[in-house]
Amino acid sequence: MTDIGEASSPSVVPLTEDDPEQAPPKDKGLWRDLVAYWILGLCNNYGYVVMLTAAHDILKELEGEGDDHAKSSMLYDYGTANTTARADDVTYGYEKRPCNKLSTGAILLADILPALAVKSIASFLPLAKHIRIFLCVAAAAAGFLLTAFATVEWVLFVGVIATSFSSGLGEATFLAYATYFNKNVISTWSSGTGGAGIAGSLSYTGLTGLGLTPKATILIMLVVPGLEAAAFWLLLRHKDTNKPAVLEDAKEKPEEIDYNTLPEDERPLDNWNQRIRYIPSLFIYMIPLILVYLLEYYINQGLFELVYFPGIWLSQSEQYRWYQVIYQIGVFISRSSVNLIQFRHVWIMAVFQFLNVVYFTFEAVYYFTPSIWIIFVLILWEGLLGGGGYVNTFYRIQTDVPAARREYAMMVTSISDSVGIALAGVAAIPSHNAICDLPVPDRLL
Repeated sequence: MTDIGEASSPSVVPLTEDDPEQAPPKDKGLWRDLVAYWILGLCNNYGYVVMLTAAHDILKELEGEGDDHAKSSMLYDYGTANTTARADDVTYGYEKRPCNKLSTGAILLADILPALAVKSIASFLPLAKHIRIFLCVAAAAAGFLLTAFATVEWVLFVGVIATSFSSGLGEATFLAYATYFNKNVISTWSSGTGGAGIAGSLSYTGLTGLGLTPKATILIMLVVPGLEAAAFWLLLRHKDTNKPAVLEDAKEKPEEIDYNTLPEDERPLDNWNQRIRYIPSLFIYMIPLILVYLLEYYINQGLFELVYFPGIWLSQSEQYRWYQVIYQIGVFISRSSVNLIQFRHVWIMAVFQFLNVVYFTFEAVYYFTPSIWIIFVLILWEGLLGGGGYVNTFYRIQTDVPAARREYAMMVTSISDSVGIALAGVAAIPSHNAICDLPVPDRLL
């Protein structure tokens, strides 16, 4: 296992309820926790990913095919030119850029703001895990149903909001609860969330590609909240969160630990005042992760739908869906790699992500990239950076933060990705509108 960057501090993780002197490899039931956390990560993020992958289709439903927005008389599928109107194989005759009236950043905001709100509150509430997860499962199912059966736009957005609420509450709860388990559940959780990206985007893209309607596709996905419930209540071995966490190599049982003997910066946070004053010490984890997510989701929801190659085997909607699939493949690979390689300096990933923003912005404006395959490779790279930033941040917290404060640190830091995504949604909308008002690039003429 390789650690990129400075040497890490000694690993400290809360004990399970097993014998404290028992080495983790002897825990024959450990596989249940690891598999359960992988499934929970998959299910928790699945609906969120589906909503973003379906964003282009949702906006088409909201705006209706009868509008003349951003379409010339030659456009049908938001940018697929009518072949009968072409002068030849390289002339497309677009009069305007093929754009939605509303950026998919609007769907992004509806898909992230509720998650941000619930994460902000969750860190100050008791870890009532069973109640929280019941709410997550119910909200996820409601989100799919509302989105599938919506006939007016406000119902569609309520469905997206319900899905966001489920994802946000689930992430804050599962990450905090993970501090009571073997440290490797962070790796399997992160891998599962990455798997959700592939499963969500690929399943939606694949099923709609086979001819299913978006409504039928989303209804099929109701199986996912049921799987989440089964993994949490049937597979996962539950821990007593009323007992304080202790160091992995401690000989005393949790109730025998005298926390007054620990250094002040390793003692539990007993009140709201202490918790609030502790938050600035977490900025070293939060700020780089916020930047990574701000930049990558600005690309995903502000620029992806503006990067279009006419006349190939994929329509504009299909290109957008496959951009999301390839991005999620990169996320899955990097989120699954933390046991092989770690990067302590997440800010480096933010720098590379900024370079991606520059490239994709120029591409959205000038359409200079000669092949969609180059875009596919760059999107895979973008996903690798995003997933790496996430998993390495929480792995560092699991190994660096004192055990008595780790649960709270996990919940607070889980806000970071949502803050970055929300800022990206805000930035994506005016950027989308500005680029759509520019002259048509040569590739579409």
